[in-house]
Amino acid sequence: MGVKTALRKSDRTRALILDTALRLFRKEGFEDTTLRDIAAAAGISLGSAYYYFESKEAIIAAYYDFVQSDYILKAKEALASTPVFRARLAAVLHAKLDVLRDDRRILSGLFRFGGDPSHPLSWFGRHTEHLRRSSMEVMAEVTDVLHMPADTRRVAPTLLWALEMGILLYFVHDGSAGQWRTRKLIDGVAGLAARLAGLIVSPFAKPLRSHGIRLLREAQLISEFAEG
Repeated sequence: MGVKTALRKSDRTRALILDTALRLFRKEGFEDTTLRDIAAAAGISLGSAYYYFESKEAIIAAYYDFVQSDYILKAKEALASTPVFRARLAAVLHAKLDVLRDDRRILSGLFRFGGDPSHPLSWFGRHTEHLRRSSMEVMAEVTDVLHMPADTRRVAPTLLWALEMGILLYFVHDGSAGQWRTRKLIDGVAGLAARLAGLIVSPFAKPLRSHGIRLLREAQLISEFAEG
């Protein structure tokens, strides 16, 4: 995955640093790569590297945004030609893996930030809220083909985003060739989700839905997007 460069020299330099950093992160790991290493490999001064990125963490923040943009594009392309919920869910989950297929080593080095919501690189903190929201918007599009009650429609994107995060965790630890086990898991989970969706939207499931939604709201797991 390469970063497209723009015409302006400043944009090209920034893209060069990001491309070089990702290449080194994939080869050497995030922890073992320094900003000095990145500057040297990019053929620029350390001062220039600091001008564009004050730290390795700032580079990762830019990487998050780049990955998300690529993912959104691929997901929307898949959804435009896929009218069935099961296939739509599988398509966007596969799209996320397509974007991250070379970055398992980078992601594994970032897991230590995930558990600290106050850290700028935490996937659950306020600094990455825009990424979570855009991912949930994709999941809302995934469910557009379902005839769901209003309460379920509000919480479904959050639940599907949580599913995506669980699959990414499995993906990082999946040592199978081409991570085929994760790919197989996605197809199976999409089928299971389609069956559960059929049960949840049933009028007979309304008490269960209400109870589940109340629990999620009390745990503040659905307040961010579903209530927005």
